[in-house]
Amino acid sequence: MQSSIIVFYIVIHLSVTASYSADSGTPALTFLPGKQVGKIETNLITEASGIAASRKNPGVLWVHNDSGSSAVVYALNTEGKLLTCCSIEGARCRDWEDIAIGPGPDKKIDYLYIGDIGDNKARYPSVTIYRVPEPNITPNGVPMDMQIGPAEAIELVYPDGPKDAETLMIDPLNGDIYIISKRKVFCRVYHVPCPQSTQKQIRMDRVAELPWALAVGGDISPDGKYIIVRSLSHASLWVRQKDRPLWQAFRQKPLNIKLMPEPQGEAICFDADGRGFLTVSEKANQPIYYYAESKESKKPDN
Repeated sequence: MQSSIIVFYIVIHLSVTASYSADSGTPALTFLPGKQVGKIETNLITEASGIAASRKNPGVLWVHNDSGSSAVVYALNTEGKLLTCCSIEGARCRDWEDIAIGPGPDKKIDYLYIGDIGDNKARYPSVTIYRVPEPNITPNGVPMDMQIGPAEAIELVYPDGPKDAETLMIDPLNGDIYIISKRKVFCRVYHVPCPQSTQKQIRMDRVAELPWALAVGGDISPDGKYIIVRSLSHASLWVRQKDRPLWQAFRQKPLNIKLMPEPQGEAICFDADGRGFLTVSEKANQPIYYYAESKESKKPDN
């Protein structure tokens, strides 16, 4: 039954985005087919649910496991070699589903945001985003353990009842938080403006819908111009319009991108330059794929 539901969602994704891609409003961007650039070497990562490319530490990728794990994020290089295991003080892992990098209280530094947002049965009254300053990582040498934090906990409540979600994104231009639900026929987009309180619950605003279902990961490019969200087999890309809120981009028709076959692909992120994106799947020792922007791409005027 579960497999038939997934197939149904994939068919919706393909049919809807395929019709959208013929529209003149579609982003004039193209990407080369995915190329394997690495492979997760460590057996500590068996359910890579989220990935983020560091801007502070060149060549470093942040990855974390799914539910049932400890509150740890892993720094890898793009070849998949483990660099550092970072235990996060003050955080707990109920069902971590995505990770993002963005601004925070101190505008001079980057923060890691980890989304404890999974809820398969839609039964939790709130979800938590953990925010912690991104540490410095040494790209060479023997893998090491590190404790970071303490993390700040941002507790969020949906305006329309509990949801299962696997997509967390941070707007690099203003620090706004975006969460995208997973299990509706059309995934719902929720927004929390910056600054976010860490002292009380925050009610999210429902601001948009995707034209398909089963969103399992997403990211915003470092310059804030592009949004990419993936399903198990495909991704969609939107362009942010100049001087408009990011969420209004979802009103446009996206570019549909076919992804490399993965056993349970959920993680996706732009690279540090925003010139391409990376994906990785759950399961042990999975390949890391990179999708470079094609030279034929045409950048928008904004």
